[in-house]
Amino acid sequence: MALMVPEEIGAIGTVLNGAGFEAHLVGGCVRDFLLGREPKDWDIATNALPEDVQKLFPDSVYENAFGTVGIKTGSENPFYAVVEVTTYRTEGAYRDMRHPDNVSFVKTIEEDLARRDFTVNALAFRIHESCILNHASVIDPFGGLADLKKKIIRAVGEPDARFTEDALRLMRAVRFAAQLGFAVEEKTMEAVKRHAGLLEAVAKERVRDELVKIIESDGAGLGIRMLTDTGLMRHVLPELLDGVDCGQNKHHIYSVYEHNVRALEYTAKQGYSFEVRLGSLLHDVGKPATKRGDGHDSTFYNHEVVGAKMACIMLDRLHFPKKTVEKIAHLVRWHLFYYNVGEVTESGVRRFVRKVGPEHIADLLKVREADRIGSGVPKAVPYKLRHLMFMIEKVAQDAIDTRMLALDGTDVMRLGGLEPSPKVGWILAVLLEEVLDDPLKNAEDALTARIKELNALPDAELKSLAAKAKDKKEEFERGAEEEIKEKFHVK
Repeated sequence: MALMVPEEIGAIGTVLNGAGFEAHLVGGCVRDFLLGREPKDWDIATNALPEDVQKLFPDSVYENAFGTVGIKTGSENPFYAVVEVTTYRTEGAYRDMRHPDNVSFVKTIEEDLARRDFTVNALAFRIHESCILNHASVIDPFGGLADLKKKIIRAVGEPDARFTEDALRLMRAVRFAAQLGFAVEEKTMEAVKRHAGLLEAVAKERVRDELVKIIESDGAGLGIRMLTDTGLMRHVLPELLDGVDCGQNKHHIYSVYEHNVRALEYTAKQGYSFEVRLGSLLHDVGKPATKRGDGHDSTFYNHEVVGAKMACIMLDRLHFPKKTVEKIAHLVRWHLFYYNVGEVTESGVRRFVRKVGPEHIADLLKVREADRIGSGVPKAVPYKLRHLMFMIEKVAQDAIDTRMLALDGTDVMRLGGLEPSPKVGWILAVLLEEVLDDPLKNAEDALTARIKELNALPDAELKSLAAKAKDKKEEFERGAEEEIKEKFHVK
């Protein structure tokens, strides 16, 4: 087996070799190559000092204390636009449990590999002018090749030392297992459990980044289970643990935790987006807090509302971007909706789309699929859900907010002789509610006549109509309430 490295990488190796220096591909790109995976990062290690690298590559950046020079290749491919070249080094103490206090440059690639986290990452290829790297030329001082073959994540050297040096490696062990479908070697796993509490010392942004990679991996469910089993989850998303022993009612065969993880596993299998995956994992996180009663007749009223608030707190704590937090909380809030063929009207579907937002509908339905599969039912998309998709498509062109009305606020002011005021908003709210019931009313003539009628009403009466329009109970919510009341004999 041989690897043809990208032209940009080979060119850097050629320059270093030509100047009498060594150049090795190291880390993840070597591991991925050996596994037959497309490398995502190309890192080069060399015995050239940073100043030597800068002299050889004038268009480079060196703004750190760790011997890493960023070489600008001029490539149009963003993966190769800037390639990191790092001088062989060893590292001093890690007093912050994340970064070494200092580094010392060394002369051999073997010394450099000794500082790596796991054996499967402590591998190197010598870059030759031909740009073709043979499997037989792997430099493997710590048994990484054997661990790749056995599908094992093993710490380089003493596991306790590796994890106390850099506590983020605790999550990286889980992440690599999830991404690669590997097991964590026994002594390494014991050390992860023993040092799980050290994760509290790591910046939340770094924890978040590892969590994202776990959720985005094919083995997302495995990763979440490993975070729980090792004790790391207490320092990542501890609220999920409340569902471990939280039984559900007769409509579920799994605990809340197991249900949530199975929902995530379904979305990973389907290749769904990160937001759908995390939304599915968190969709029932509010159930333990809202559980009333026990056994088959237990209830979880408003768990979707509570869960959405909890999701915001959990994701804010990990410093997720605001838009991501809002998106996932929105999916959690609206995942529980009622739809029965023949019971929900087209106007109800329009109100549902307005409430959820047309941009969220597709993802919300995916979360609903995951919810179903996580409950142990065989079909992700039953007839009712397919019919809802049909209805959503059917009303897709109908007006669902005031911006889609044939007349806007400027028209209301013109026709009513009004200045900007709350009255304009009241009129628009009533118009929208009537158009949601009957899209044929969204015509200039009809709206013009209705604007004049509404403008003639006393302000108090108009304001009351607008309030009733905004507060009108949606069929999706009303139907869900009635269904729950019937199940549990509540009036």
